[in-house]
Amino acid sequence: MASEDTVTAGVDNTSPSPLERRNSLEKHLQSRPNEQELKDRHILLDTKAAPALQAAAQDLERQRVTDNLKKGLSQRPDKETLVERNILPDSTAAPGLQAQQRELERHMRADSLEKQLQNRPKPDELVREGILEADENPLKDA
Repeated sequence: MASEDTVTAGVDNTSPSPLERRNSLEKHLQSRPNEQELKDRHILLDTKAAPALQAAAQDLERQRVTDNLKKGLSQRPDKETLVERNILPDSTAAPGLQAQQRELERHMRADSLEKQLQNRPKPDELVREGILEADENPLKDA
């Protein structure tokens, strides 16, 4: 009958012997993290305040951080100022399309510059108009 009490539906109900319990406890105590490890993992508070004051100190620190964040956000420049200072692009396109928009604008500027260079007056035309002198030839250096 004693064997029926110790094993009920596959579960062992026997308690470990005092020696096994003591060995298990010693094993767990040896692998127990020290105080500094617990502070590093933010399990223990790293404070010198009395335990009764730790919650109040933590609330005050959180409030200080919140106040600093609100102050920083209130002093943040608006979008128009950032656009004027060329920090943000002046674009109404979606952020995902702004890179393609910049690339397109760059290509359009390059095409415009190429077109203007093709329509550039020749040196003899500049001499006739009095912009260059006859002995001045900008193409000699090239």
